[in-house]
Amino acid sequence: MSIAVLGAGAFGTALAISLAHKGPVSLWARDSGSMAQARENTKRLPGCPFPDALFVTEAIADATKADIILIAVPMQKLRGFLTQNAGFLDGKTIIACCKGIELQTGLGPIAVIRETLADAVPAILTGPSFGADIARGLPTALTLACADADVGKTLQTALTTDNLRLYRTTDTIGAELGGALKNVVAIACGAAMGAGLGESARAALMTRGFAEMQRLAEHLKARPETMSGLSGFGDLVLTCTSAQSRNYRLGLAFGENQPFDSTTTVEGAATARAVDALARERGLDLPITAAVAGLVENRLDVPSAMKSLLTRPLKEE
Repeated sequence: MSIAVLGAGAFGTALAISLAHKGPVSLWARDSGSMAQARENTKRLPGCPFPDALFVTEAIADATKADIILIAVPMQKLRGFLTQNAGFLDGKTIIACCKGIELQTGLGPIAVIRETLADAVPAILTGPSFGADIARGLPTALTLACADADVGKTLQTALTTDNLRLYRTTDTIGAELGGALKNVVAIACGAAMGAGLGESARAALMTRGFAEMQRLAEHLKARPETMSGLSGFGDLVLTCTSAQSRNYRLGLAFGENQPFDSTTTVEGAATARAVDALARERGLDLPITAAVAGLVENRLDVPSAMKSLLTRPLKEE
């Protein structure tokens, strides 16, 4: 089956590189000229040359002729991208490769695809992975979630490579939530480390953050085992412990009271606000999410956010 990746950020480019070691892949980019000439993404993934089977194009009509289309654009831009290119995408098998919750609607990638592309078959690829690692051929395992089990099996076979091992599930809600919510916890962990609160505080935030992830997942009818898998716990561990994570780096900037590059996409910032609004609406107790939303919206600083968590009523675990 032919494969195209739409979006040439670090993750999209890395997926295209890995998949092109297995067979032909089209990589769509708004400005493909420099990459086509250099045969690498010098801006996002310098030093990771393109395989011969990777073809770069600016022509969306050409790229979307593929049987399987992976879309690697930021979550908050997904709806606009799908709407703009619906004529090329509707009726296709579409795999979202973004992690987050849409700020305006509170929806995840699968729901956004279903709303904008009535005849598309949606899926999501998520889990513990940094683009630089994938592009360099380092191994990882990811979750491929598709409500149609037979389509999921086909995609699992087509997208597994020598360094990407895919596990499949039909629990698209759980896969979406794991990938989105771990970014919020990563911001909190980065803030704790940036403020010098120590490794023990980070471990506590990861643990209680995971409890919040499970609480919301249960409320939204996701499967508990999904949150304990690669798309939940696995991605949480990676994102909360590495400065490669943009979410973690944003948290560090909060904790150190330093400026952060506003042009850098940090999916957890919008997700924290969206999930905090959802929690308030539905009466859910998500205190870490609320604290991160306060940081993002400049309503709290790190000391006051930590105080709000540490002075909560004592309870059983």
